[in-house]
Amino acid sequence: MTQEPTSEPLELDPPNSNGHGKSPATGSDEDGALLYLGDRPVYSCATCSTHLALQDELISKAFSGREGVAFLFHTAINVKQGKKEERMLLTGMHTVADITCMGCGTSVGWTYLKAYETSQKYKEVRLSCRRFCHC
Repeated sequence: MTQEPTSEPLELDPPNSNGHGKSPATGSDEDGALLYLGDRPVYSCATCSTHLALQDELISKAFSGREGVAFLFHTAINVKQGKKEERMLLTGMHTVADITCMGCGTSVGWTYLKAYETSQKYKEVRLSCRRFCHC
């Protein structure tokens, strides 16, 4: 069952839990502080350097969006999920929600909530990020 998106940060599996299949967007810790992933290779917000995902969470670099290249990840941290909407993408109709960096509010990508084409179901509960840097 897909979790209903909200404009509030989601708090789910920690980044090292390998809880693939859970909802992709995670928020901050219980105190509202941003989470940092230590010395492991990470993808960070290109605007403020807030950690967004471990390199190990990367599924594919072969994605593109309205604004260019995007990567597909299993999970991310320090992102806030926006309102869900139906969008016609290059690969068909999807229900998606934009995601923003909790550090600076910059739009960093979107999460796939539902794919209508059978061949695209693997994207569900995954997220596609743009505007990040690899550290």
